[in-house]
Amino acid sequence: MNAIIRPAIASDSKAIISLINELALFEKEPESVNLVELDIEKYGFGGAPLFECLVAELENEVIGMALFYPRFSTWKGPTFHLEDLIVSEEFKGKGFGTQLYTAFIRHAHKTGVQRIEWNVLDWNTPAIKFYENSGAKVLQDWNTVQMDAQAMKNYLAKKD
Repeated sequence: MNAIIRPAIASDSKAIISLINELALFEKEPESVNLVELDIEKYGFGGAPLFECLVAELENEVIGMALFYPRFSTWKGPTFHLEDLIVSEEFKGKGFGTQLYTAFIRHAHKTGVQRIEWNVLDWNTPAIKFYENSGAKVLQDWNTVQMDAQAMKNYLAKKD
């Protein structure tokens, strides 16, 4: 069974935020999502979109998504960062994730970016194996570094 893979539109915002919340549950961080549907509309479909999104649709229902945005590598040039590849739990294991993954890679290649990148949790062994089997390198020697708004504020308070 194949889903229709298409670019997301503003009216998909409710489904997108629902998938994000579902992913947060899977990653054991449901309280970490601060975004709401209006944020998805504003940041993804407003005057200056900050991300692109492909959705998988089955019988007029969005069942998955690949949300990504442009970055720039000082070594490679233009790149895309795949923020999330999500398939709703009830549709996992049926090939829809592979369809989204392939559509994202096809779009990136067609766009001419020099690299695509994403993060995967170290305990998500099935995803790691899937990515490695697809030809992606899972880098073991890099750590993700993050600073949230409060940490930025604290740092700047010390510097001012």
